[in-house]
Amino acid sequence: MFELQFNGRRWFAAGNELPLFFIAGPCAIEGRAHAMEVSAALKEIFASAGIPFVYKSSFDKANRSSGSGFRGVGMTEGLSILAEVREKQGIPVLTDIHAPEQAAPVAEVVDYLQTPAFLCRQTDLILAAAATMKPVNIKKGQFLAPWEMENVLKKAQSTGNNRISLCERGSSFGYGNLVVDMRGLEIMKKFAPVVFDATHSVQLPGAHGTCSGGQREFVPALARAAAAIGVAGIFMEVHPDPDKAPCDGPNMLALKDLPAFLSLIREFDAVAKKHTEIDR
Repeated sequence: MFELQFNGRRWFAAGNELPLFFIAGPCAIEGRAHAMEVSAALKEIFASAGIPFVYKSSFDKANRSSGSGFRGVGMTEGLSILAEVREKQGIPVLTDIHAPEQAAPVAEVVDYLQTPAFLCRQTDLILAAAATMKPVNIKKGQFLAPWEMENVLKKAQSTGNNRISLCERGSSFGYGNLVVDMRGLEIMKKFAPVVFDATHSVQLPGAHGTCSGGQREFVPALARAAAAIGVAGIFMEVHPDPDKAPCDGPNMLALKDLPAFLSLIREFDAVAKKHTEIDR
């Protein structure tokens, strides 16, 4: 278990036995106005649902199928936008880093760092992220067994940082497909708080040749399954119009569908954890 702090106070406690938290937002930062609009909508939706969340959006999507794929607004502009979201909306923010030298400057702005699945074996990146002493969400590589994430966790913890979550986002299944082995959630829960990435788990890598596809119709079912097992958090990319999103649209949830989804997921979470009144 660990606590996520925001402006010097506890925002929520993250633990596999505690009430669920969410990481949610568009895949990539598309611009200042778009980020402010979506973050405001998400803040209202999660407040109404009574579920703590962290706003997520990436300033750079470095792991692209093709060199022509949309990457984002870049680190300088992206951090400026995330800082504004954080200040004006009064909510914590998360973003990815792809290189060790990005860790320190990004940690000055965001409340929660994330390392991409493809880079979970990059020791220097993991150490740099953890050394910021901010919470770090480490995504499990599509090529790793869940028990191998204990080695990754120990690398991070060697810095003295114990505010680490491990994130499941599916495993490679042949070419251009991912599957989720729900046993892996139970295995990784022995090591650290677990976050289930409900949207990237339905991605179809490289399915469209120069970009990935996805099957967003399966997002609710997989998220319910993860909540029924009992995890610390759910990661979910959300967009006002996924079909027009510049990246990962096929696997993002439409913003309009989020309220009903949250209402149901809370029930699964409550049954799994059998909690009544737990102080967040």
